[in-house]
Amino acid sequence: MNRLSYLWMKLSAMTWLVFAQRARALQVFNAMLARWPGDAYALGSRAHLRVELGQHAQALADQQALTDSHPAVGAHWFNLGFMLEEAGRYEEALAAFQRCTELSPQLDRAWYGQGLVLIRLQRYDEAVVALKRNTELQPMSPYGWYQLARVHLDRKEPDEAAKIIRHLKGFEPKVAAQLERETGLIAGGRPS
Repeated sequence: MNRLSYLWMKLSAMTWLVFAQRARALQVFNAMLARWPGDAYALGSRAHLRVELGQHAQALADQQALTDSHPAVGAHWFNLGFMLEEAGRYEEALAAFQRCTELSPQLDRAWYGQGLVLIRLQRYDEAVVALKRNTELQPMSPYGWYQLARVHLDRKEPDEAAKIIRHLKGFEPKVAAQLERETGLIAGGRPS
């Protein structure tokens, strides 16, 4: 690889993106991949750009190529899982998120994504495990807690959901109030 040519092309693509010239940036990424097939930066950047351009099938193909050529990077699997979930391909998304959590067990967003896909698949017991891991890694984020409360309700466990609402009142009272409105529960577990 000619390092100077590579850096020049990378800088060129970034410059086109700064000036909102996406089509030109895409041309640069295409040229980079013609010269350096499987380059992680060019594949990932082109996938992201293609999503922005509404070219979802091509973006997904790029992201799959990225995981094929760089299979040991958890973040690549996370992005693939996210794209597959967006495409409604939940089983495949689950596999990608699971691979990500194997490679990068501290990536809280991957546990959250895994939990969401498991909810869509109505695999609530497994969703609880994934969402609990997400809340352990990101205890002050309300998103995992919110979804966990909803799963407990789906599992007919209103007392567990009420405990989460009570917990959320300590740092996210608006989310706790939203859950109370949506579920009819109050922090004590009784219908409001």
